[in-house]
Amino acid sequence: MGIPNKIKAPIEKEMRSFESFFSTQIDSKVPLLKIITNYVIRSKGKQLRPMLVFLSAKLNGEINENTYVAASLIELLHTATLIHDDVVDETYRRRGFFSINTLWRSKMAVLTGDYFLSSGLMVALKYKQIGILEVISSAVREMSEGELIQIEKSRRLDITEDVYYEIIRKKTATLIAACTKSGAYSVEATDEQLEKMHKFGENLGMAFQIRDDLLDYEEVNFAGKPTGNDLKEKKITLPLIYLLNNSTKNEKNSILRTINRYHNDERKIIPLIKKVKESGGIEYACKEMKRFQKQALEILNEYQESDTLESFRELVFYITERNN
Repeated sequence: MGIPNKIKAPIEKEMRSFESFFSTQIDSKVPLLKIITNYVIRSKGKQLRPMLVFLSAKLNGEINENTYVAASLIELLHTATLIHDDVVDETYRRRGFFSINTLWRSKMAVLTGDYFLSSGLMVALKYKQIGILEVISSAVREMSEGELIQIEKSRRLDITEDVYYEIIRKKTATLIAACTKSGAYSVEATDEQLEKMHKFGENLGMAFQIRDDLLDYEEVNFAGKPTGNDLKEKKITLPLIYLLNNSTKNEKNSILRTINRYHNDERKIIPLIKKVKESGGIEYACKEMKRFQKQALEILNEYQESDTLESFRELVFYITERNN
């Protein structure tokens, strides 16, 4: 299900114009690369991140050319990281479409990701938006750190609640914060407004990732059972952390041993998902998600009422209540 039209309404015209602007930034004379970039455009998802840039810009000023540059830079660098992630994770599908590495193999996928990355740098330099480049590059750097911390902790299975928050802040919340901050930056917002938009985006990003982690306990496979994909990848998220924190030492060791040895065995994973639910882990994660949601909404309440503000509020609720 896509983002509701009522959320997009205040920036509908700008988002249509953005499609054309973005396509121009990745245009290539190399036939194969042109085919791949066209495929990427066709398989794009909800375009949440560009929307955040435009909504933030409109909330803090007047959308201008720099806003399109910020949204393009975000989308180019984000797409590059997704393409590279699919190669690392050997992902075959994304958003219902075959991944680039499935259709054109890993080498071509890596080079395409590099092309998107360099295109992002070029658009920032072309329009002399070094400040926006700095905001977004810093976020991408933190995303890489977050992914590496998660990989390290997944191997050792020693993720605490504090470490979990550090991981999701780095790998998800920093990019959402970069969207909202760069949107405000593009309209020459004040330092106070930039700080507000950064904090808003970070809280929204934290809520977004917790909701994403909760979906793993709700989505079902063809047999009607929870997918448990995070557990299969040995990712320890907030609902499981709650169970571990409320287990005896022997119970905790047994749970971690199951994840370490049998993470690919659905017969072992499904009972573990049931334990997480029975422990109250889902309710606890929901409560924490709502806490970040509330903090994001409190920041929005500092702005004057407008259609843009109402769309932002609706987007916060959409992100924390979505089913996909």
